[in-house]
Amino acid sequence: MNITRRYSRGVKVGDVQIGGGAPIVLQSMTNTDTRDVERTCAQIRALMDAGCDLVRVAAPDMESARALGMIKDNVGVPLIADIHFDYRLALKAIECGADKIRINPGNIGSFDRVKKIVEAAANKGVAMRIGVNAGSLEKKLRKEKGITAEAMLESCLNQVRAIEREGFEDIVLAIKASSIPLTIEANRMLASAVEYPLHLGLTEAGIPGAGSIKSTVAMSILLAEGIGDTIRISLTGDPLNEIRDGLVMLRALGLKPPGLDIISCPTCARSHGDVEALAKRLHTELSGVDTPLKIAVMGCEVNGPGEAREADIGIAFAKNGGGIIFKRGEIVDRTKDIFNSIMDELKGII
Repeated sequence: MNITRRYSRGVKVGDVQIGGGAPIVLQSMTNTDTRDVERTCAQIRALMDAGCDLVRVAAPDMESARALGMIKDNVGVPLIADIHFDYRLALKAIECGADKIRINPGNIGSFDRVKKIVEAAANKGVAMRIGVNAGSLEKKLRKEKGITAEAMLESCLNQVRAIEREGFEDIVLAIKASSIPLTIEANRMLASAVEYPLHLGLTEAGIPGAGSIKSTVAMSILLAEGIGDTIRISLTGDPLNEIRDGLVMLRALGLKPPGLDIISCPTCARSHGDVEALAKRLHTELSGVDTPLKIAVMGCEVNGPGEAREADIGIAFAKNGGGIIFKRGEIVDRTKDIFNSIMDELKGII
């Protein structure tokens, strides 16, 4: 797939660029108590090891905002401070070294308070993400236009224009809903109205599985149209799932370099072994591997070398309780010890 991406101006977040022709930036957010610096740092490191480019951290109180400085000193990666309601938290987060501030100006209060955040961000060279969610539209817009893409766009543009009047343009925009059609429509409209980089996401998507599918549907449509410069797949639970799903989607669209890809057949009456168990075990054992490699796990010799011919290496269960190992469709070995045999073959590759 050859995707022509929408033009957007580049915005720097620490040493990571969003937009301006840079690769799609993959984000997640910690769900630890930010005041617990040790646990938060451990989660951030795990996210970065999994392929996360930027991490967002909630600062719901002053102690959390102060902790950002200690966290950044310990992880050495760009951090985004997630701020709601109290502009003073944003000022403290900027003072403590946040590389980007995420706000929804609609819940910060008067524009004088937003202006103070803008001034502090400009002085420190800190970027800002302006977020508009369908669930937090201004009452006036909800009454006049309902929860529509038009209302979301108007809300976003009103906030952007006010900030632009202060001479600030290091802005990333996000316009999201829990509805897939509404999210797609609103982002298409926003992409046509501005040149700022766009952050894509689907709010309240849910748990891994159902939430992964909904998020991927929404974002893959927009990304395939060239819309979007940074993404987060928001899922309930362990944020590592967000990075795993995001990488799969971006690689499938050709927007990230290929990495390890374990494919497996859906199984049928021809299967001679537990394909699901073996595939899951390989996923677990190879979770830290990012070598560009396609591994196939197939239930029988019919699906093995033939249907998985594109795999760099694969294994198919055989009638005798063992299996065959194949490379690019050619059988290279027969074995009784399926798992250890495939792992031995991989040792010289990864």
